[in-house]
Amino acid sequence: MAMWVFGYGSLIWKTGFPFDDRLPGFIKNYRRVFHQGSTDHRGTPEFPGRTVTLEPAPGEICWGVAYKITKEEDKKDALLHLEVREKQYDQKEYLDFFIDIHDSEPAVSGVMVYIASSDKKSNNNYLGPAPFEDIAKQIVKAEGPSGSNRDYLFNLEEALVQLGFKDKHVTDLATHVRLILSATQDAATKDV
Repeated sequence: MAMWVFGYGSLIWKTGFPFDDRLPGFIKNYRRVFHQGSTDHRGTPEFPGRTVTLEPAPGEICWGVAYKITKEEDKKDALLHLEVREKQYDQKEYLDFFIDIHDSEPAVSGVMVYIASSDKKSNNNYLGPAPFEDIAKQIVKAEGPSGSNRDYLFNLEEALVQLGFKDKHVTDLATHVRLILSATQDAATKDV
């Protein structure tokens, strides 16, 4: 029996495990938000980055990619990789995955999804909502072992665009981060 994993953040562009098939599509009743702190990849414990998690949102959809893994050895490798990579995400859900907006039946049931909950007891890296400007400034400044937080945001934006998906939250945040970076560059140029 195949194992399916849904990626809605960096798993879209950087999988890191073997898979047999990759299907673009979406899950229902969730939205992608930059509420999870990253202290091990895109930030540090002293200055966390912000990465995406999912929050319940009745009637909304979250676009991403589902990966099919069939070989037992590949399943073990994928789970081992994901348990390390997603260790700051404290929940696993098994959800329905759709590939066409008009479908009433899922293409795949039981797709595994890692979610960072808002429960501060089980997820001490949850940052939660903040003013849009504050989230953008944090993303501009944060950097960790996997690179800058802004690269994470820009890679997510580009991966969604390449798949033909729109996510207003990601696009608006990326636009705002670019404006901050541009203003910072302009100020630095004037100081020279």
